[in-house]
Amino acid sequence: MAKRSVAELAASQGEPLEMHMLRRRCPLAVRSTQFRAAARLGLALLPATVFLAAGCRNPNAAPAIPSPEVEVASVVQRDVPIFSEWVATLDGYVNSQIQAQVPGYIIQQTYKEGSFVRKGQLLFQIDPRPFQTLLDQANAQLAQAQAQLGKTEMDVDRDTPLAKERAIAQSQLDNDVQANKAVKAAVKAAEAQVEQAQLNLDFTNVKSLVDGIAGIAQVQIGNLVNPTTVLTSVSQINPIKAYFSISEQEYLHYAERINAETQKEVPTNGPAFDLILADGSVYPYRGTSLLANRQVDITTGTIQVVCSFPNPRNLLRPGQFGRLRAAPEVRHNALLVPQKAVNELQGTYQLAVVGGDNKVSIRAVNVGDRVGPLWIVESGVKPGELVIVEGLQKVQNGSTVTINQTALEKGN
Repeated sequence: MAKRSVAELAASQGEPLEMHMLRRRCPLAVRSTQFRAAARLGLALLPATVFLAAGCRNPNAAPAIPSPEVEVASVVQRDVPIFSEWVATLDGYVNSQIQAQVPGYIIQQTYKEGSFVRKGQLLFQIDPRPFQTLLDQANAQLAQAQAQLGKTEMDVDRDTPLAKERAIAQSQLDNDVQANKAVKAAVKAAEAQVEQAQLNLDFTNVKSLVDGIAGIAQVQIGNLVNPTTVLTSVSQINPIKAYFSISEQEYLHYAERINAETQKEVPTNGPAFDLILADGSVYPYRGTSLLANRQVDITTGTIQVVCSFPNPRNLLRPGQFGRLRAAPEVRHNALLVPQKAVNELQGTYQLAVVGGDNKVSIRAVNVGDRVGPLWIVESGVKPGELVIVEGLQKVQNGSTVTINQTALEKGN
């Protein structure tokens, strides 16, 4: 083979003559030069590579969002008393108006106004002198009639044997007998006059008819009174009555129980009543129902119900207002959820229920009575299911949530 020149070798390898000569004389320098060229090419292509890699991803893909955290409570099932409240007015168990029974002037007031008085205790005294005079006159008339009766009885005793012996006429004995009967009648009339005069004299001492609190006197010493004059009032307040009204619908609901209780002298099975006073405190003694009025008020559609409370310290007084609270009904096996778990929307009620896969199901439910902070659910959920109580605004039907369970609040 003919030996080729340096120029021909460079041309056959596609290199410039100078690069060919440099590679033959200093191979390491050529390799370094080639590496630097490759490095410069790589750096030039790097932005394009990054751009192409970024362009391979989906530009519409949303970033990953964590599931919202919500607070849930379990649906519980238990017996629940249904409480109701009514406005009540207190009044004495017995309210006795003390009136004069005879006319006269008040000469003495013997009780302290607002104090406790006993039955038969003297409250007022009316001037007794006119009535004492009438009593003396009646006694005198009675004595006169009794004397006349004695004379007629002697006449009858004397003339009876004479008439049998026909010593006197039978008519004379008959007259004696009739005179004796007339005098006996006069004696009875005189005795009645004495009794009436004694009663009038006794009525000058005005006494209490019941044990209770005596009110402020309506008259003063020196006033002239008559049988229509109210002197004061005495109210028996231990026990004390509380009057309240219920609607006709409520009455029909509880009519059987109310009527059964009114047949007893002492009610036993009626609901116990709590009395909430004007200052918000609860009266320490509980009351019992007594009776329902005989008719429904046609102007209000309500019927009046009466219950009584023990009042040993006389704390309660007639005319006071209060609120009565009682549980006349118990719902057995009621389903309960917190009230804040229930969402009302255009007259319908909804619960957000969290399933076992932490997915939310929005359900329409039927609700019943409120019991403290809880709500009775008639249908739509089951015992033990979890309902969202906090974070309702962060969820929608079918969404997944992270749950934080809380204990169900206890009702009253």
